[in-house]
Amino acid sequence: MFSELKPKKVGALLLGSAILSFGLYNIHSLSGVTEGGVLGLTLLMQHWLHISPAISGFILNAACYIFGWFVLGKKFVLFSAIAGGGFSVFYGICELFPPLWPEIANHPLLASILGAIFVGVGVGISVKAGGAPGGDDALAMGLAKITNCNLQRIYLTSDLIVLLLSLSYIPLRRIAYSLLTVLLSGQIIGLIANGTFHEETKEK
Repeated sequence: MFSELKPKKVGALLLGSAILSFGLYNIHSLSGVTEGGVLGLTLLMQHWLHISPAISGFILNAACYIFGWFVLGKKFVLFSAIAGGGFSVFYGICELFPPLWPEIANHPLLASILGAIFVGVGVGISVKAGGAPGGDDALAMGLAKITNCNLQRIYLTSDLIVLLLSLSYIPLRRIAYSLLTVLLSGQIIGLIANGTFHEETKEK
């Protein structure tokens, strides 16, 4: 398994994590645009059930990674540990500096588009290399293998479910910006990752 850790592969996993962390810190954390997937679900549970995202996020992400382990194998866990660990390190580095665009919250449409690009490219590179920087990605990769559906459709379906549930406490206009960013990011992830990802899963 460790023989698969070639410099090019590790470099791709870390590059994807760096791009993702940069975008989340400088755009998503400031824009006020909510997320789909696990993050959006933790915010929903915090609002209605008063469960801390620290607890719900850990449980949900762990469940997604365990699912990915059973479906995609040990190599997936190793690559995901590199991608997820890289994200934490790079995000911590970003926090050492002030945000580059503190006024981005005043431009939600621009924030939605730019945020989608950073998330889509960052996650797409990591997924193409075989790792999942987040629980959402582990779930999507596993479901893609089981169902033979493309990643774009799986990301879109899971995000839409969470965003529709989020309408119970978030204004429609804000949800519209969130829908735009998850639509774009999901498409970008799929376009970057699909070819290599499907080739690797067929070999397992």
